[in-house]
Amino acid sequence: MCSSALNISAFKVGTKMQLTVNGRTIELDKEGFLVNLDDWDADAANMIALNDQIHLTEAHWEIINLAREFYQTFQISPSMRALVKRTGQVLGAEKGRSIYLLQLFPVSPARFACKIAGLPKPANCL
Repeated sequence: MCSSALNISAFKVGTKMQLTVNGRTIELDKEGFLVNLDDWDADAANMIALNDQIHLTEAHWEIINLAREFYQTFQISPSMRALVKRTGQVLGAEKGRSIYLLQLFPVSPARFACKIAGLPKPANCL
């Protein structure tokens, strides 16, 4: 899902972070979420994931794409409950469980899936 010639770097500027992905500078807020949602692409997603020590697999991409579709439909980032429910509806009952999402995105699946998907932080995430 990412280009083979991915050239990335990250650095902090004050309370914000910037990523350089293939010569393009992308601004992140202090928690690592995109400042401009239009800056998202697969290479940016991979860099954000790497910063959180997550190596993206096809299973991750299913959830990332599902979160992006949810946002496009409802104009809000999915909370954990909404993400679990929507995952079950779209990908089946086996994947629509919080334990499955926790295996992919430890600690806070909705938060990390949305962050990597280039979406705002879900409203109820700390």
